[in-house]
Amino acid sequence: MVVLVVATASDPASIGPAAAFLAMPGWSPGPPIPEGMESFTNGDVRLLKHERSIIAEDDLDNRWQAATGEAVSEVIFLSKHTAVSNRPALTVHPIGVPHLREDETPPQGGRPGWAALPNPRIGPWLRLMQKIAVDQGLVPEFEITLEATHHGPVTNTPTMFVEIGSTEEYWCRQDAAQAIALVLWKGLGLDEGNTVGSWQGNSEKVLLGIGGGHYAPRHMDIVIKDGIWVGHLLSGYSLPMEVSPQGNGKSYSDVGGMWKHSIKGASRAGKRMLS
Repeated sequence: MVVLVVATASDPASIGPAAAFLAMPGWSPGPPIPEGMESFTNGDVRLLKHERSIIAEDDLDNRWQAATGEAVSEVIFLSKHTAVSNRPALTVHPIGVPHLREDETPPQGGRPGWAALPNPRIGPWLRLMQKIAVDQGLVPEFEITLEATHHGPVTNTPTMFVEIGSTEEYWCRQDAAQAIALVLWKGLGLDEGNTVGSWQGNSEKVLLGIGGGHYAPRHMDIVIKDGIWVGHLLSGYSLPMEVSPQGNGKSYSDVGGMWKHSIKGASRAGKRMLS
């Protein structure tokens, strides 16, 4: 099985780290993809480059297997991050929109009510990213942080996003791109070391985060300090609640909305990740 790393030329925070990653040794041209995409191979890692929106290309893992015959074990997307604060940041997060009803249109890809299988590398790579960012002198200028579960695209294998934020100035920063490339290089074991974040099913703790803001600071503190694995992180906006006019909101049965579905879907996806 292969690891699929996906980048888009339409996003400087995606193609920059991809270019820095490809500048490292061991790469060769990969199999041709009929959809006009470029691919590169290094061991069991495949880097796929396209020119479309990173969140709009659904089922890339299945499409890769159909085109090449190679089964995909996980998907890692490289992307930009935006924030109202404009603060420079390096982030990682799981994806999905489990809080949306079937009749709602996801604003940033995905499928209503769906949560991707979280990639078990999220926690270990957050800690690796913190170390590399410190070593490369990006901290304290850059914040290293988790983000809550959000957006698409739809995938069928464990998935994570690795992002640079939060404005064009930082999306284009070569030092940030190099740091992300090093996370990929070391995290995937291409430096001839061990891979970082391969789940071994050894009964360690896995965090399902419920509530709080988008950057999950309390969850972040736990993951950084305790080395816990990360499943989905559901912020307050992913837990929409509706109180029935006949109820008072004081009991579980009185509170409707998609919050229950969101938690159940995220929990199921996390359990499937561990199976």
